[in-house]
Amino acid sequence: MAFFYPIIVILIVDDVGFFDYFTAPVSSFQFLLADLVSLHFVDILVLSSGFVGAIIAGIVIKMLRVRGYQMF
Repeated sequence: MAFFYPIIVILIVDDVGFFDYFTAPVSSFQFLLADLVSLHFVDILVLSSGFVGAIIAGIVIKMLRVRGYQMF
């Protein structure tokens, strides 16, 4: 999930369509950078906390599997 999280954040933050990144990449990434820079501290805190939580959840699941617990 930590791999997909930045993609999901980009889809949440940016107003550009997904396929515009392939058809007009320069302008799409410029809009993305402008949108990321304009985020407030609270937004950055929430999004980064979600990313850290996804990483910690992956580590915990691996630790539980090593110790014999089965997930789902």
